[in-house]
Amino acid sequence: MTDAIPSLSVLDLVPVRHGQTSAQAVSAALDLVERADRLGYTRYWFAEHHNMPAVASTTPPVLIAAAAARTSRIRVGSGGVMLPNHSPLIIAEQFAALEALAPGRIDLGIGRAPGSDPVITQLLNRSGTTSDVSRFPDHVTDIIALTSPEGATVRFTSGTEYQVKATPAASGMPQVWLLGSSDYSAQLAASFGLPYVFANHFSGEGLEHALRLYRDQFRPNDSGEGPRTFVTANVVAAPTAEEAEERALPQLRMMARLRTNRPLVPLETVEQAKADPFDAMAESIMASTRQKWFVGTGTEVQGQLAAFAAQYGVDEIMVSPVAGAYDSEALDSVEGRAQTLELIAEKATVAA
Repeated sequence: MTDAIPSLSVLDLVPVRHGQTSAQAVSAALDLVERADRLGYTRYWFAEHHNMPAVASTTPPVLIAAAAARTSRIRVGSGGVMLPNHSPLIIAEQFAALEALAPGRIDLGIGRAPGSDPVITQLLNRSGTTSDVSRFPDHVTDIIALTSPEGATVRFTSGTEYQVKATPAASGMPQVWLLGSSDYSAQLAASFGLPYVFANHFSGEGLEHALRLYRDQFRPNDSGEGPRTFVTANVVAAPTAEEAEERALPQLRMMARLRTNRPLVPLETVEQAKADPFDAMAESIMASTRQKWFVGTGTEVQGQLAAFAAQYGVDEIMVSPVAGAYDSEALDSVEGRAQTLELIAEKATVAA
């Protein structure tokens, strides 16, 4: 077992807390991207979620463009774009443009879930032609072809052909990753010869089985690369274990709200979370969820993450820094989340 994490990256949902505007939340997230770039993190991804009071990462391509402009080294991307919400051509065009903006630094993480509730899914469907979940494998193939320098060929029943390119003269392609938390996503990534990300921060169930399926069934594509894996993890690190547990509380309560169908609200501060106890069922959910998170001092969390990476043989850990804020912290600051990244970077192997 190694005493260091193979590689560290960041997943950001751009949390919005009580009293904070979207502008302040996005500004804080971009400050955090700059911090991660300086600290040597490998990549920084934005998730796609819709109509949630505590989440401002509704449009990853926009956030990726802003992050690319504020950084010089770190890879930036989506974790992920929820393909059923979008036309494959639109995604291909967006990420081809991003690759042109930041050559060699763009990741396109693709997910199969809608990332929201049925009402929002219907509203997204009204905005244009969107992907059918049942055709997800075909649309992944289409995106890879469209973003390549050669583009894709549409063949009509008449026998004529039509060339389609996501950008006129591509010099490179975004790196495509498949995301998921099920056997399906693992097997699909293996069949395409693509790198695979297990959404451990969301599910935490079935990780070992999914990784085994992916590795056993992996078939290299034209790139010739072997299987590559990383997993996501909810992480809070602080100077003391007590502070870390307190900073974990707001997000734990948000997860309990989701799983008990309580109304969603902006993320609470630590003081707000401590002042309003939940019932026994919600407290039980929080306790169970907490067991799957990595919370403690920098040294403690780094040790937990290193052991976790070694146990599952993954190439990388992507941390979701879920530290909440205290009432006294400025609305445009990321003190707790930045502290998490700094403390675990001090103890871990990160990109040169």
